[in-house]
Amino acid sequence: MKAIDLFCGAGGLSLGFQQAGYEIVAAFDNWRPALAVYQRNFTGHPAICYDLAAACEDVEIFTNYSADMVIGGPPCQDFSSAGKRDENQGRADLTRSFASIVTKLKPNWMVMENVERAESSKAFADAKALLKDAGYGLTEIVLDASLCGVPQLRKRLFLIAEQGGRDDALEFYLEKNLAKRPMTLRDYFGERLAIDHYYRHPRSYARRGVFSIDEPSPTIRGVNRPVPPSYQPHSGDTAPPGPELRPLTTKERSMIQTFPDSFIWSGTKADMEQLIGNAVPVKLAEYVARCIEEYVESKSVPEPIDIAWNYFQSSLALELAGELRQR
Repeated sequence: MKAIDLFCGAGGLSLGFQQAGYEIVAAFDNWRPALAVYQRNFTGHPAICYDLAAACEDVEIFTNYSADMVIGGPPCQDFSSAGKRDENQGRADLTRSFASIVTKLKPNWMVMENVERAESSKAFADAKALLKDAGYGLTEIVLDASLCGVPQLRKRLFLIAEQGGRDDALEFYLEKNLAKRPMTLRDYFGERLAIDHYYRHPRSYARRGVFSIDEPSPTIRGVNRPVPPSYQPHSGDTAPPGPELRPLTTKERSMIQTFPDSFIWSGTKADMEQLIGNAVPVKLAEYVARCIEEYVESKSVPEPIDIAWNYFQSSLALELAGELRQR
């Protein structure tokens, strides 16, 4: 399938779907540092600076690409536990804009990603209502990235829409392919990190800051700070603070988001950390893409009951034809 990526950021969704065999034909965002990184890593299609908030009124720019699918992750700061959790800040409107664009383009498929907290928001409910009114069947699911090939505890909400489909049609495939246990950093990197423990700055000192590579990483956020001299050990820390304890590097954090080692990052350190923290993990996107592919392929295979019914009808027709010949 051909897809366009809205709110593409650094390209986590694009790369995941591309690795699953989909063709990305265009990408859109209005944050230039994100587009600069995207354009350095994706050369086979355009990445366009465009205000998607205004696009819900005019979708002509997207129609040239004849896309079968629209994918994207509208900004989540108004829903995120790391943000203000206030829909009235304005960015929640972009969730509605995303759905509005889809209803006007009328692709066969849509995949929208957001933080788990968005599930209970009015903006998300409005987006679903728009899509239902436009004839889409919806599958809504929260996936833990650590069960989808990503060494990170990161729960994300996916809304998948199929034109003319039935609700919850993909739930079986999205659940049956999950791993039996979370992926740890050691599972993913082996000994490549050359550490057993690392520092991840907590949101408050009521939380721990030292983690082991024998567990999944906590959610990668858009901030990355060194160990402060004032850090006091926490009862949940997996090791005591010491001179050998360090935070993960920007590159390591991008690889925990399952971007390949060859992916090129550019811009200020703050921009790169924000891009990495905002990204959809590549392997999580690939997981969703492959589940959709499996579902589509299953629809092309007749169900056993259909095969039996067709055989019965053919046999009955042959029997009747034989009787007619005898007469």
